[in-house]
Amino acid sequence: MVATIFERIVAGEIPCYKVGETTDYLAFLDVNPLKKGHTLVIPKKKVDYIFDMDHESYVGLMIFSKIIAEGIKKAIPCKKVGMTVIGLEVPHAHVHLIPMNNVADMNFSKKISLTAEELASIAAEIRYQLKV
Repeated sequence: MVATIFERIVAGEIPCYKVGETTDYLAFLDVNPLKKGHTLVIPKKKVDYIFDMDHESYVGLMIFSKIIAEGIKKAIPCKKVGMTVIGLEVPHAHVHLIPMNNVADMNFSKKISLTAEELASIAAEIRYQLKV
């Protein structure tokens, strides 16, 4: 079976702009973001569909996502951090955390391009805010 891109990121085979990590979860910037600070949060253990996760893992993912969202909110000027689950593009459970000032900021048909330097800087700022 071929590993998903997220499994390869967890294994360290593919680099990412890491925002936060625990034993069970990983948060990293989306390289095709909707907005600066758009972060993906995943369980390290592969489960295709988020609602197939066991209760404990699901709740853990939500708690970790909340912690990451708090860091994003401090690092990126926005009114709120939106959360969405789509799960069609990668067969590995994940949530999108997106800094938003209006509903249009959650439009997945309007992605932005950021340089590697911009992504690294954003990830560093969010990590810094998580340590506060």
